[in-house]
Amino acid sequence: MNFLNGKIKNIYFKYLAAAFGSALITSIYSIVDMAMVSRYHGPEGSAALAVVAPVWNIIYSFGLLMGIGGSVLFSTIRGKSDGKKDHSNEYFTASVIGSVILAVIIWLVIIFFDRNLLLLFGAQDSTLLLAREYVRPIKAAIPFFLFKQMLAAYLRNDGNPALATAAVLSGGIFNVFGDYFFVFTCDMGAYGAGLATAIGSAISFVVMLSHFFRKKNTLRLVKPSRLLSKLKEISVTGFSTFFIDVAMGILTILFNRQIMKYLGADALAVYGVIVNISTFAQCCAYSVGQAAQPIISTNFGANKQVRVRQTLTYALGTTAFFAVLWTGLSLAVPNLFIRVFMTPTPEVLQIAPDIFRRYGLSFLLLPLNIFSTYFFQALMKPKAAFTVSVARGFVLSGILIYLLPAAAGADSIWFAMPITEVLVAIYAVFEMVKQTKQLTMERRTAV
Repeated sequence: MNFLNGKIKNIYFKYLAAAFGSALITSIYSIVDMAMVSRYHGPEGSAALAVVAPVWNIIYSFGLLMGIGGSVLFSTIRGKSDGKKDHSNEYFTASVIGSVILAVIIWLVIIFFDRNLLLLFGAQDSTLLLAREYVRPIKAAIPFFLFKQMLAAYLRNDGNPALATAAVLSGGIFNVFGDYFFVFTCDMGAYGAGLATAIGSAISFVVMLSHFFRKKNTLRLVKPSRLLSKLKEISVTGFSTFFIDVAMGILTILFNRQIMKYLGADALAVYGVIVNISTFAQCCAYSVGQAAQPIISTNFGANKQVRVRQTLTYALGTTAFFAVLWTGLSLAVPNLFIRVFMTPTPEVLQIAPDIFRRYGLSFLLLPLNIFSTYFFQALMKPKAAFTVSVARGFVLSGILIYLLPAAAGADSIWFAMPITEVLVAIYAVFEMVKQTKQLTMERRTAV
């Protein structure tokens, strides 16, 4: 794939299709698990998987830290000086080493402290029991989840986005059928859903490894100079994308605790469904960022600013489409989502529409805000990306989650994310305009 000379429209939409496919199937992992467990165990199953959601966020986020952080530097270097492969592969090797270290640490923490983590994430009584049953088989596959996120980023930047999609698709297909087989046919319940997800992840990882046996593969393990320095560069560059996923976990914990304090288990069951829909919406936004990032990074490194702006135009149009789609569905058919994920009680059906329609307003700006972090990272502007991700994922959202129910009543908690997205979007748009103007000025100076 010729990032520097190929037609931007064709490259972008080819990468978007591949990235969206990966994001879609990744979402299906959690969506199918939620649906199967909720139908087997009822609303308690939905609440239990809402408690488990931060575990996924933590694992995936560290994979993105090494993958996105390293691949941005990888592509930028290849855009400069005719893309010397040995130098760029030092960052790939550093990402692999960093991923191994992080996988071992996370593995040990979840194996030995799963109960403490789930209690921290809001588990109580029966939800703790179901959550631990789901996590039990996951423990054996934790490194696969992290490594497939890291490898997918490098496959896209090495010109093979289709394999990343095929890998996730193969694991996702197994997960869909495996969920039904293990949960219902084998009568394993939550444990069966976790087992299907673990095996599906291992399948995806193995398929991704086939890239290294292809002639077009340019990824190599080389001896990296100044390894610690490179790991620091990767971490700084990838932090914002990393924090987006960590923030999902943090916000889920905060929401879980506040919902149980002010609204009770029925509202938590509805929120468990919202977590999955929000994950779906975020994955759509990720697909835009992941499609645009390799193109932007490589052309930015080569000082081809017009191509950067063209890519940005296509990306913004795609974010607008996803914004309208998810906001419209949340406002129009909230109880359809509830029925997909659980066998609801009358009480759940009564409260779900208002909750969905309030929270769903946040989807109008969510794709733009998430894409902005990928854009800033691709332009090597980590401070702007950091500000967006931390303000959105912790500072503003955290304050509002605690402040609104205390100051304006329990139900106002559902407006915490819509307000956060509006405030963050103001900053993100300002910075994006600023950066695109600088690109124009740099091009004129170069000419």
